[in-house]
This record gives sequence, C-alpha cells and structure tokens, in this order.
Amino acid sequence: MRGVVLDAASLGNDVDWQPIAAQLDDWQVFNETTAEQVVERIQKADIVFSNKVVLDNETLRSATQLKWIGILATGTNNVDHDTAKARGIKVANVEAYGTASVAQHTLTLMLNLATQAQRYHQLVASGAWQTASRFCLNDFPVVQLAGKHLVIVGHGELGQAVESLAKAFGMKVSIAARPGKKNDPRPSLDSLLPEADVISLHCPLTDDTKDLLNSNNLAHCKPELLIVNAARGGIVNEHDAVDALRNGVIAGLAVDVLSEEPPRNGNPLLDAINEPLNLIVTPHSAWLAPEARQAIINISASNLRQFLQDDGQ
Repeated sequence: MRGVVLDAASLGNDVDWQPIAAQLDDWQVFNETTAEQVVERIQKADIVFSNKVVLDNETLRSATQLKWIGILATGTNNVDHDTAKARGIKVANVEAYGTASVAQHTLTLMLNLATQAQRYHQLVASGAWQTASRFCLNDFPVVQLAGKHLVIVGHGELGQAVESLAKAFGMKVSIAARPGKKNDPRPSLDSLLPEADVISLHCPLTDDTKDLLNSNNLAHCKPELLIVNAARGGIVNEHDAVDALRNGVIAGLAVDVLSEEPPRNGNPLLDAINEPLNLIVTPHSAWLAPEARQAIINISASNLRQFLQDDGQ
C-alpha cells in the first residue's frame, strides 16, 4: 500500500506520524500541496491523507489506484463525496480529537471578553496605568460570570465540555434546540436570546446554521451579551455582528473562525480589529494543543487500520 500526506504542515512539525507510516509499504509526506500539484502526487497512491487540500471530481478521477481517503479533520467538505462513492473510494474523518483544547480556548475567549483583559493590556502597554491618578484603571466594565446565563448551540461532546467548564464558574447553562432538527423539545435560540448573557456556538455550518446570529435576532438580545464562536465562520453574520458591537447592541464578540480562511480577501471583523471594541479574533487556533494534533494522527491511524482489515490487507 502506498500512502501520501498532502499537507502535513497543517498539523505542525512536532507530531509523530509513525502510527500511520508503520501500516504502509511506501510513505511520502508533503508539507503543502497546491491545487496544481494534487493530481501528480496522488496519481499512484492507494491511501491519501488530507487536511484541507481539495480532492474534487477531476482530481479523484485521475487517481486510478486510490482506495481510501483519510481526512485529518472533522469536516469533509474538501472531498467530492459523489465521485468518491462512484469510484468505490472510502472516506474517513476524525471526530472528538480536540475537545479539551477547543473547550479550553472557548473559555479563554469568554473570560477575556468578560474581563476585557485584552483592552486593559493595551492600556497598560500605552502607559495609561503608569500615569494614572489612582491605583487601578477602570475604563471598561468587567463581567462576573458566576450567576450569568450561558446559552450553548450545539451540545455534542464539545458543547458538553464547555457546559461543564461554565458550570464550574457558577454559570447557569441552557442548551438551544439544534437548528433544523424537527421535533427538538429544547427551546429555540431565538426564544433564549433575550435572556442570554453569553452565547457559545458549537454547531456545524449548514444551511440551517448559516447566519444563525444576525441583525434580526440580535436586536432582541441584552446589550450586555457576549458572543463566542469557536465553531465555524458564517454561523455569525460578520457584518451584522460588527455593526451590533459598534452600536452597543452587544457588549463583546470573540471568534476563532472566519467565513474565509485564511482571510485573504479581508473581513469585517479584521477591519474593526483596531477599533475601541471588545472584539477578539484568534486565527483558528483553538485546536492547536499538541495533544489534540497528535490525537488526529492516532485516530486516523485507527481508521486506516480498520480499513486495511476490512479490505483484507
């Protein structure tokens, strides 16, 4: 079996690929692969691993030996599933690899919004504390999370982990119905929004969750509302959210994801990054703990092992 990794650099240089390499006769690792290089690199491969490299119809049709694709992530939208199925190519992804890392990052964003730590740090860096007339600076309001109402959208393993951490801070937690799910007995996000102090998003980006938070429903929230999105860009309408923040409709916004990544064509949140707002943008880094990145490889190795057993290899 000949295996190829197309974008190993996306997982960093401190992970151990041996659990995968040990199962293959031939093994080639590319740090990055451009769209123009994909066909050549997978043409003779039986096994292909990709994080974000697109494997479209044309690409898959050129790979006559390809039997199995291992996605080094949860989302599989970079693969043309119809073509893969038609050609008998199995596709496996990785789930629940970064729960602790992403939950930790979610609480980090939430705490930073609540304490306005980033804005106070900027004040100190500018020399404001050094020249203050009092012992402290109190330019920005600070929120105590204990007793506040957190609404979580998406209550899988990650949402449950965030719920547990939030309750450790003494927060009241409500779980919103999954958008698009019929007969979900839980209350809708729109019904919970007027009483929410914090919203944390942990759902996939689908037709039902695109622009889930927008100018229409944000108009009904508390002006103290803090929003955290460590799920997918596009779940929060970025133009509407920035306008809401600028106009005092909400009090804080923190995201680890954008609608285009990397944001080569600009983004409303990046346009506002240096404005005097309680706004935090991190570069899709919630999953970067080494334990999480190694888990991607370990789970992928397990997926490969199962495929090889089923295939009689």
